[in-house]
Amino acid sequence: MHAVLEYTYEDNYLETREKYRADHLRAGREAVERGELLLGGAVGEGPYKGLLIFTGDNPVEAAKAFAAADPYVINGVVTSWTASPWTTVLGNDAATPVRP
Repeated sequence: MHAVLEYTYEDNYLETREKYRADHLRAGREAVERGELLLGGAVGEGPYKGLLIFTGDNPVEAAKAFAAADPYVINGVVTSWTASPWTTVLGNDAATPVRP
């Protein structure tokens, strides 16, 4: 199973994130080590959004827990977020592959 965590950043994201970036990245690395987070990063060329892909038995809950503890969220760098289930059907790691 997979889930997508999408962040909307505040307007001065590139400046305000610096104070919290090391802790944010540490939390991300820890989620990777636990096998919960597959990929994460900024999307776009500004204004940016954040996109993080989670996996596991309950990836939506893992994504919600990550967001709730993320220094970017706690300190207002992220202005809103959503965690949604993602039904993956194509690719080597698809949770519910559709074969011809």
